[in-house]
Amino acid sequence: MEYVADYPKKSKQLSHIANDLNLNSATCANIVKTLVNRGYLKKSEEGKGYLLGSRIEDIANNRTQYASIIEAANVEMERATELLKENSLLAILKDDQRAIIHQKIYKQLIEANTPDQKKAYDSSTGRLMIAMLPENELKDYIKKNGLPSPGIWPGVNNLDQLTKQLTIIRENGYALIEDSVQIIGIATPVYQKEKVVAAFSIYQPAFRFNESMRKKLITTALNTAKNISDRKVFIDKLSKCSQKF
Repeated sequence: MEYVADYPKKSKQLSHIANDLNLNSATCANIVKTLVNRGYLKKSEEGKGYLLGSRIEDIANNRTQYASIIEAANVEMERATELLKENSLLAILKDDQRAIIHQKIYKQLIEANTPDQKKAYDSSTGRLMIAMLPENELKDYIKKNGLPSPGIWPGVNNLDQLTKQLTIIRENGYALIEDSVQIIGIATPVYQKEKVVAAFSIYQPAFRFNESMRKKLITTALNTAKNISDRKVFIDKLSKCSQKF
């Protein structure tokens, strides 16, 4: 990506990338294909080379737009990750996707992995942020994006069932996906004043999940999200004070 970024308006052909970076042609082709699929690179309009993709700009914009949330979350996420020895993330709602803006990984032999963007209905953070939308925005969201695809959200096959599940999430103050055979995830709300602006999540392989861990996940996630919200208020106040001076 750095190689392509050196000349952002001039596309780089696959053969040039491989030769200049001393990569095997097949290896280079696989790497480029992955970067294109993830949106980090794109084919030029002529189709003869590659340019930087929109995902790079998205990440830069997210980091800038959500800088104070990330700053507030960093220490708290580190604590939660170390305490539970599981991965954590901070995400926002972007159209019908939940998009990760910050992440903490706890390295161990077997760990849970999740994509940078995922269908909101198919993630604990997405479900939480949808549930926390104001009534008018929730109606607009469902009207625009429809209901969950079959199989994505067990027990949700129509509007009444979706409404019931979203109400449960709002009343609980968290969203917990515990019916997966692969990854268990819990999400809790991060507030700016009275509005949910992001979601904090802890996620782990399903085989490490049990009733004891369930209680720890819920308690830790709720406390961490509250601390992030409180830290953000403090950081925003400091920022306003520094701007005055």
